[in-house]
Amino acid sequence: MKKFPVALQPYTIRDHLQNDFLGALSTVAGIGYTALELGPPPAGITLEQMKTHLDDLGVRIMGTHASLEQLQTDLDGVADFLHQVGGKYVTLSHRFADRAEVLSCAAEFNRIGEACQQRGIQFLYHNHDWEFVRFDREYALDLLLENTDPQNVKLELDVYWVARGGEDPAQFLKKLVGRCPVLHLKDMEAGEEQFFAEVGEGILNIPDILQVAEEVGVEWLVVEQDLCRRDPFESIQISLNNLRKLDAVL
Repeated sequence: MKKFPVALQPYTIRDHLQNDFLGALSTVAGIGYTALELGPPPAGITLEQMKTHLDDLGVRIMGTHASLEQLQTDLDGVADFLHQVGGKYVTLSHRFADRAEVLSCAAEFNRIGEACQQRGIQFLYHNHDWEFVRFDREYALDLLLENTDPQNVKLELDVYWVARGGEDPAQFLKKLVGRCPVLHLKDMEAGEEQFFAEVGEGILNIPDILQVAEEVGVEWLVVEQDLCRRDPFESIQISLNNLRKLDAVL
């Protein structure tokens, strides 16, 4: 099996970041993560301070998330941030009210994605479960994929939310050859609540997902856990340890 570079989406440790931003990043590095999907620092910390701290830790930023408004009004600022930190990917999430909104957003994402390409970065769309609502018998996510340029609009598929939407993540990923450079890895507890679990501790078939990830050309794995039953630092350690046990980590 291919070994992937693995990043952390720091939303998982958001409370720790709020209490001690730089200290939390140090803890993440100590756990063993060498990359982050991270945006600009909070007030009181300059970008240069954050960059120096991450450089000292041996941690890089591979991408960031942004709002639709940011991408419409300050794409140059987003691209400049990514260029400064050495990142490539900018990721957007959205919720669609109906089929017409999917189509109008598809046109807008095409425009933004092309503008991203011109600036040397890659636009990604991140799903939740709400893209698995059907409009005229077709999933919103499939409709979005059909109406966007495969080069300009790629996916950061989130395997937990695919499963929560009622589909098998590995099977859905098979449709995304060359179109899913970044994969959000999470797991799901057994039971009706479908609560988040550490990667490898739940009911999702992580080895199957990783095998398909290799086949379709995934470049990065990103660990994220929206909610944790234990301390989030312990959760991200368990997830990384389990990926190492699968020999999936560079």
